[in-house]
Amino acid sequence: MSLEHAKNAVITGAASGIGRAIALALADRRYKVGIADLDLDAAREALRMVESRGGSGEARRCDVGDPSQVEAMAEHFFEQWGQVGLLVNNAGIGGGGYVGETSLADWEAVFRTNFWGVLHGCHAFIPRMKAQPGGAHIINTASTAGLVAVMGFAPYNTSKAAVVALSETLVVELAPFDIGVTVLCPTMVKTNILENSLAVISADKYESMEWGMELISTGLENCRITVDDVARMALDAAANDRLFVVTNAPNRSNWRYARLTPERYYRGIAYLNRKGLARRFIMSVARKGNA
Repeated sequence: MSLEHAKNAVITGAASGIGRAIALALADRRYKVGIADLDLDAAREALRMVESRGGSGEARRCDVGDPSQVEAMAEHFFEQWGQVGLLVNNAGIGGGGYVGETSLADWEAVFRTNFWGVLHGCHAFIPRMKAQPGGAHIINTASTAGLVAVMGFAPYNTSKAAVVALSETLVVELAPFDIGVTVLCPTMVKTNILENSLAVISADKYESMEWGMELISTGLENCRITVDDVARMALDAAANDRLFVVTNAPNRSNWRYARLTPERYYRGIAYLNRKGLARRFIMSVARKGNA
């Protein structure tokens, strides 16, 4: 698989952050891009940026948590363009809190966008992609938190782990149809996800809020990659038919260690937490730009 299929892409959460960066990178490749986002005005502005870079496309408001809206979006773009060569299920929000303190409403809000939004995109687009000639590719945005869980972010970790498992399933299921799958697992990178999250969830009520905000602000202050870096890595992975994209070397090493020796890894973090040292250790990682 490469990016030589139909040069039409639909990207959710594309009005800002990673989604917009991918849209602009595709504009440089003269793609036609569907900019889908809850914020239609911001989506239109992103489309103007795409057009200024030599691309074209359409801005569309879509709530990925509503399956009827995602189905209507898929129907629209396939009717207009005939094919969609690349689907990027990117829309997402954050979600902190410990299990037991986080409200079930917040769990549902996080999963509605982070997991169900991805699944709705796959459910609507995959049957149509199977029927088109020339193959296709799907990029699902997860997180390194979906590979290695971080204390205090239970809803976010779990929703992103579900995206990883879905992507692992799809790469096998879709192989006979020449449809590739990439799961994008970025570390902290400067986007609007924090602001978007606080508009939806009630994390200010949680004991973990102060710790979580400190960790996020420290991670963002020291992050070493940009959304443009993430977009380039994602599209390079799709072009080379790679399943996993983990956006920096320390996190790749951490993930491999946790996957090879999960009992030892999580027992070690649990030991640090019993001793009251886990937060200090995780914060030191964030200060190094590896959160």
